[in-house]
Amino acid sequence: MAEFNVSPPHPVTLSRPSRTVLSAAATTVACVLPVFLVGGLAVQLGDELRFSPAGLGLAVSVYFGVSALASIPSGALVERYGPVVVARAGILLSAATTLAVALLAHSYLALVGLLAIGAGANALGQLASNTSLARGVPPGRQGLSFGIKQSAIPTATLLAGAAVPAVALTVGWRWAFILATGLALAALPLVPASPRPVARTARQRSGHATGALAVLGVAAALAAAAANALGTFLVDSAVARGLSPGLAGLVLTLGSALCLLGRLGTGWWADHRAGGHVATIAGMLTVGAAGLALLTVAGPVALAVGVALGFGIGWAWPGLLNFAVVQLHPQAPAAATSITQTGVYAGGSLGPLGLGAIAGHLGYPMMWLTAAGAMLLAAALMLTGRRMLLGGRPAAARNG
Repeated sequence: MAEFNVSPPHPVTLSRPSRTVLSAAATTVACVLPVFLVGGLAVQLGDELRFSPAGLGLAVSVYFGVSALASIPSGALVERYGPVVVARAGILLSAATTLAVALLAHSYLALVGLLAIGAGANALGQLASNTSLARGVPPGRQGLSFGIKQSAIPTATLLAGAAVPAVALTVGWRWAFILATGLALAALPLVPASPRPVARTARQRSGHATGALAVLGVAAALAAAAANALGTFLVDSAVARGLSPGLAGLVLTLGSALCLLGRLGTGWWADHRAGGHVATIAGMLTVGAAGLALLTVAGPVALAVGVALGFGIGWAWPGLLNFAVVQLHPQAPAAATSITQTGVYAGGSLGPLGLGAIAGHLGYPMMWLTAAGAMLLAAALMLTGRRMLLGGRPAAARNG
């Protein structure tokens, strides 16, 4: 009888750059899960731990405030020990945080304290992921890779929202945090060994450490403060204008989806341009400011267009900013992006507090106009930072 040697099918394997992108996205989701899970389960947490929406805002502000303080030290750790070690440390810290919340959070103060500890994981994971993409993805695909990584943030929000009916309303919110612990730990095997650095051109090997990073960081703080107001106050603002809570929530879901698509599309588009990324961000912020201003106009059309412009364009820039900074500072991507990331975290921390106070005293229309003004100022500072880059080396001009 004839024998047939049938070889088993080859397993589907990812290329090294694809694994790097998957790892960066998984690390980002794992490291931000604690804060978004608290937001998604705020009703159940608030009922048991007895805190109001104002208390939730304070807890989130503390989280992002600590993330801002930890950003630059985390960048130094990534540069010293490498992105793999730091990414794994961030994932473990995040998993420990969600488990501790499930087991130990029996008061509001305990919850805030645990979130503050877990904020370090956010900074570690973000900067480790930035460095992995800078070193492990070819230049022609980095824009999309940063867009995918930043799209992990809305993904974490969607996971947190799904945890409410699936877990919190069936077996309790503490089990949702235990499940999140398992999800975070599942990201550990996805962190690959340090990839061989992608070859860089002479233009990319040159460094551009300038004071422009500080200006871009301030711009990022203002832009993040304004854009975060959408996720924080949009539903309440829409309900105050007469929309039903269900429809207002649907508008927020639509905005989150547009934000995700905007970040992916912006990254893909960046890979097809030789430069001008910072100027593009300034343009996006200008359009986003127009969207925020439209939220002061009555009517569903103005609301829909304002949310589309604000979320889909005005909050789609973080991946593009990381990409631009990495392109200008390939020798130290973690240290460079830690400065601009500090601004993003500072805006996420201070924005809800300041804009919430304006809404409480002067109403939502004035708050949206203030947020639009902050976004316009951020656009102007982006252009100022770009001019500083143009005053440096020619390579900076092409990237800026």
